[in-house]
Amino acid sequence: MFNAELLAFILYFALIIGIGVYFFIRSKGSGDKEYFLGGRSNGPWVTAMSAQASDMSGWLLMGFPGSILAFGMGKVWIGLGLAIGTALNWIFVAKRLRQFSSAANDSITLPQYLTNRFLSKSPALQIISALVFLVFFTLYVASSFVAGQKVFLKIFPGISESTALIIFAAIIVVYTFLGGFKAVCWTDFFQGLMMLVALLAVPFIIVAADGFEMSKVVADYAYLPGTADAAVSSFNANPFSASWQDIASGLAWGLGYFGMPHILVRFMGIKDAKMVKKSATVGIIWVVLSLGAAIALAILGRALFAEELLANGTQERIFIVATSLFPAFIGGLLLAAIIAAAMSTADSQLLVASSSFTSDIYKPVFRKNASNKEVLWVGRVVVLIIAVIAFFIARSKSEAAGSIMGMVENAWGGFGAAFGPVIILSLVWKRLTYKGAIAGVVGGAVTDVVWLIFLSSKTGIYELLPGFIMGAICCVIVTLLDKEPPKEVQALFDRAVSEEA
Repeated sequence: MFNAELLAFILYFALIIGIGVYFFIRSKGSGDKEYFLGGRSNGPWVTAMSAQASDMSGWLLMGFPGSILAFGMGKVWIGLGLAIGTALNWIFVAKRLRQFSSAANDSITLPQYLTNRFLSKSPALQIISALVFLVFFTLYVASSFVAGQKVFLKIFPGISESTALIIFAAIIVVYTFLGGFKAVCWTDFFQGLMMLVALLAVPFIIVAADGFEMSKVVADYAYLPGTADAAVSSFNANPFSASWQDIASGLAWGLGYFGMPHILVRFMGIKDAKMVKKSATVGIIWVVLSLGAAIALAILGRALFAEELLANGTQERIFIVATSLFPAFIGGLLLAAIIAAAMSTADSQLLVASSSFTSDIYKPVFRKNASNKEVLWVGRVVVLIIAVIAFFIARSKSEAAGSIMGMVENAWGGFGAAFGPVIILSLVWKRLTYKGAIAGVVGGAVTDVVWLIFLSSKTGIYELLPGFIMGAICCVIVTLLDKEPPKEVQALFDRAVSEEA
């Protein structure tokens, strides 16, 4: 029997794998800089779309609207925080980071940039940063695997959960392993377009669907619950009635952007700093439209799907269920959009974690004389290893592993707290020292983890906020206690600023 939904799905994945093979053939004989940073040759559109697509994983289409559906409109503040953070990141960080990373010995990874920024010969900061990458990226990749698994089970209901997970992970690994940064960016470009179209289309179709009751949505606006539990049974569609914890935690999500390696590396890989303005415009518009559509999906989808999804605790499947309103072939493309969202983040994270391990641990610590070809193939092996570990995390039956939102939240908090303050200060503060940067990364990461384990549930405050604040405090205090940077380091800062101007 002809299955139009399956056909659309297969055609999409043929395109993605084809891109990986194409760039593998083109990049034969190239070195690690080409594989991990694309030779700094990406244009403004690819840079913008790949940055935002790698940012918004399956979380955008599943975890975020599902969270709003289950816990009320207080969760909309997460979207507001992300929109603000995206804009600030593009406006104040992107161009300057491109110039600074180039001036700092043409750095190709974030830990490498932080080390070269201070002209340090010590590998300490690179090793610490790379280890943080490996821990949080593995968790982040696992969240994308869970999102992909849920879609595969919808398309292929006869296969087991493990088989669905293996197929999805294998597809990501193949084109990341083969094509590197260029393949990842170009697939993200197409996947970003697909995600946007899908998110904009679904709310319109929900409104047009038979049985949709706008009066139910309007009635929900009139109810202002006092607790999160009440919001589960009665939606609370008024974000301004949210608790101060919801508002503070939501806005704190925006701080995470300043420390996201898989996004920041896109800024480092753009062809020319002059292209950043166009990329920023595209990226900000994409994020505002996508987040707005995801919020609309949660609000409007409640009238049709809330009773079914909340009763089973499957609110994260709201977008998947909504695809049933479309013709089969279109529904298949929309399901592929969820896969696109998950893949566009997982591939970027696999590549950044791999490049960080090879460039920041393997070569400086274990094999200082390793050739570019050796580093390249070690990086590909690390892609496989991280994917395998993420697979087993996603496969576990724990409650944490089953929540896309939960895993993304933890990984996002860890990166934002560890690297956000250090990245900002490295770009604007000439006095910042190498020891201060180490203190900022360690202080932010440790505070984030400790707060998550012991205080997050008690206070209702997202661990990213106290982690970011503590990371900044550690960075500033240790720097002021340390002696001023050498003249060569200050000259590098001046050179990068003058080039950026």
